[in-house]
Formats: sequence, structure tokens, C-alpha cells
Amino acid sequence: MTPLHERRLQLTRREFLGRSGTGLGLASLTGLLDPKRLMAAPVARVGMTRLPGLPHLAPKAKRAIYLFQNGAPTHVDLFDYKPKLQQLHGKPVPDDYIAGKRFSTMTGKADGKLLLAPVEPFHQHGRSGAWVSEFLPHTARIADELCFVKSLHTDAVNHAPGISLMLSGAQIPGRPTLGAWLTYGLGSDAENLPSFVVMTSVSKGTTCGQIFYDFYWGSGFLPSRYQGVKFRGSGEPVLYLGDPAGISRTTRRAMLDDLAELNDLKLREHGDPEIATRIAQYEMAFRMQTSVPELADISREPASVLDLYGPSVKEQGTFAYNCLMARRLIERGVRCVQVMHAGWDQHRSLTTELYTQCRDTDQPSAGLVADLKQRGLLDDTLVIWGGEFGRTPFIQGNLDDRKFWGRDHHPYAFTSWLAGGGVKAGLTYGETDDLGMNVVRDPVHVHDFQATLLHLLGIDHERLTYRFQGRDFRLTDVHGKVVHDLIS
Repeated sequence: MTPLHERRLQLTRREFLGRSGTGLGLASLTGLLDPKRLMAAPVARVGMTRLPGLPHLAPKAKRAIYLFQNGAPTHVDLFDYKPKLQQLHGKPVPDDYIAGKRFSTMTGKADGKLLLAPVEPFHQHGRSGAWVSEFLPHTARIADELCFVKSLHTDAVNHAPGISLMLSGAQIPGRPTLGAWLTYGLGSDAENLPSFVVMTSVSKGTTCGQIFYDFYWGSGFLPSRYQGVKFRGSGEPVLYLGDPAGISRTTRRAMLDDLAELNDLKLREHGDPEIATRIAQYEMAFRMQTSVPELADISREPASVLDLYGPSVKEQGTFAYNCLMARRLIERGVRCVQVMHAGWDQHRSLTTELYTQCRDTDQPSAGLVADLKQRGLLDDTLVIWGGEFGRTPFIQGNLDDRKFWGRDHHPYAFTSWLAGGGVKAGLTYGETDDLGMNVVRDPVHVHDFQATLLHLLGIDHERLTYRFQGRDFRLTDVHGKVVHDLIS
């Protein structure tokens, strides 16, 4: 027995009469009003239009690619060079650096923890003189194209809440994510592909237990047509691209048209936006049967382009392949592509798995920026690289057992980089203390970061809202200020 059927059987006489009275009253009211005004307008079958009044300001970027590094890359080993951390290697962390700080339960109190020097050397690169570790040689070569934000900080100390906060503005799941807000506000230029696409990857052999939760690309309380569409990492990117045996394209088209008419009737009757979503998604699925196979066919990509992304670019499901697909998607009008790579959670594997993570992501990330630039797409494409927080300057584990060195979660300071889309290339913004522990200049909270990303895409973060449960919600909650110093 279904819950709905069971509920109907258990309906009391009092409830039945109460609901019947309401229904009769509404029916009478309907008869007094103009029925034409009560009917929902037919839903658009393809594409997504932008909201009236958007963009709020002249956009620097038309689209975004978020290279999200699940698990929190270690800023003190990759970007935030601190000579004093090298000098104090093996010494207890000074009390005044950690006073009043909250760390994960794996660390508990940080008192007496030993400082850990960067695993690999740092060097300055390009005209900007940006510091980049030897872990990331390809990123180092494009340092002058990047805007490093070294003063990010967050409220979350664990992964899922941290990722949710970074992508949706709240630690608790259920809010719309950045890609959903962008497609809700700005619509999409892609008629044959989803407006928001997500791809995930994990380094082979990693011991990291990071999970890709669906709410990382969810639409929250927005209509579900704005949620990210996840492409699979093996086989067909989207299931059921082929028509069933014996069904021609003409027959399929006629079936969908008839189904759309039936759903239109329900939409007019109930006004439920999820019915509109259903109509749009059936239509999009039909169009994707042609567009996705063409998208996934990289056989015509020149060898010189494939070489930019590295040796694993032809292997479906790798970060390199997903970066190439991200470029192909935005070329076809997709508004937001979220490329997520897990495995950065190095609690006991800095000297082993960090090398693998960097090898798998360094060249593809730099290659994507270079590829966009050579195609004239970087100027109006915003590329974002980063994770949910940083990692502690002190060690997790035994200093005498180098094979199992690690660092714990660190919300108080971390680094991300931006490229293209109107950001200042060759800029290093913000500063941490001499151990990389706390921000000491130009702090950028997660909400400030989100406000700035929206601003680059022509959106005033305070004006893009959605009313839900009696309140106007936005990506930045009730916080956030645009960091104008990052914008060219």
C-alpha cells in the first residue's frame, strides 16, 4: 500500500469535511475571478531565459568553470611560502598562533603540535614573482595568468559542511549551489545541453574517503531544472542516449509532444514548477541524444591541444579528460561547469598521495587556462581553482615517520586561484602570518569570495534572491562584500 493510499484510508470525517469546505470555497472564488488570469502560461520547452533585469551590471565573464579540489589542498605546501615554517620545523607551534582556535576532532587541542616544513621547495615565477611549489610545475608556468587569493577563511572545519558552505553559502545541505544560482539568474545559451554540468574524478589508489554528495550541485529550493547534471565517468556520459529498439526518432518526437501536452494540462491545473521542470527535461533529454555523442567525440581535437592537458586526457573519468570536456561544454553555451576532483585529504599521505594529486591535476588545470586563452575564451570565462579549506602548518602524525606525514583541516587560512573572466592576472592578494596559520592582511571570507564571483558574472549578490518559506534567500546568505581589488 502506498503512503498516499494509506493516508486516504485513514482520513477522518472531520478532516474530510474541513477540506471539502475549503475546496468549495475556492471553487466559488474561481468562478468570480477571470479564469484567464488563473491559468499558468505554457512553459518554454527549450533553453533557459535570464531573469528580468539581469545582468545587474556589465559582466566581465559570461560563464564559469569551477575546478573544485575536494579534501582541501594544503596551502602551505603548494602556494603559501613561509621561510619561518622551514626554520621552525619540528618545534612546537607557539601558543599565540592557536589560542582560541577550533580544529577537527582528529587534532583536538593543537597545544604542543610540531610544525612541519613544506615537503617540496618553493620558487618565484613569472613577472609577478608568484611563489609556487615544485609540486605544481605547470601551474607555475602560467603564474602570470593567475590571481592568487591567499587570505581565504571559512567557518567550517569538516569536509561536507565546508564544501556545502563554499558552493551554496550554508553548511547545512539544502541551499542552491553556485551553478544553480547562475543558471536561474542568467539562463543558458545552450539549447541542446544542460545549463549546469558536473563531472567528478578521483586519483587512482587514493586512500581518501571523500564522497561526492548530490547536494554539492543541487538546486535546493529552486526548481530542480536548475540543478547540475552529472556526467558519468565511464561509458556514455548520460544514460539512455539511444532510442529503444523499434522506436524511430519521428515516433519518439511524437510521443514527447503528446506527453508535453498532457503535462501542460497538469501545469495549468496545479501550477507546480516541478511539472515545468519535467517538460523541459524531457525535451532536453531528446536533444541530448544527438548533442552528447558529438560533445564526447574528441577524435578531432588536434594533438597539440590534447598535449596541453597531459597524458591521461583520452581516459574518460580522469581530471584531464573532464577539463577538456569543460572547455568543449562552454564552447557550446553551457553556463557553468563544475569539475570536482577528490583525494586531497592528506592526513597521513603528504609524502605519497600529494604527489599523485598534483600530478593528476596540475597539467590539466594549467592546460585548460592555456587552451581557453589560445581560443580567445579566457577573457570572458571565469576559471576558479580551490577547495573547502586549507591544512594545518603543524603535523598530524609522527615526525620521525616521514612516510605517514599528514596535515589536518585548517579553516583559518587557505589559498585559491582565479583566471580570466575579468580578474587581475599576476596578482597575489591577501597575506597570512609567518607560519601560514592566520590571515593578517586583506581577509576574504567564503561569502566575500562568492559575492566577487557573482559580481564578475554581472550579478549583484544582494539582489539575486529567491523567496522560500517566507524569507528571501541568496547565495551569500546575509553576508558578503565584493573584493574589488581582484577585479581588473
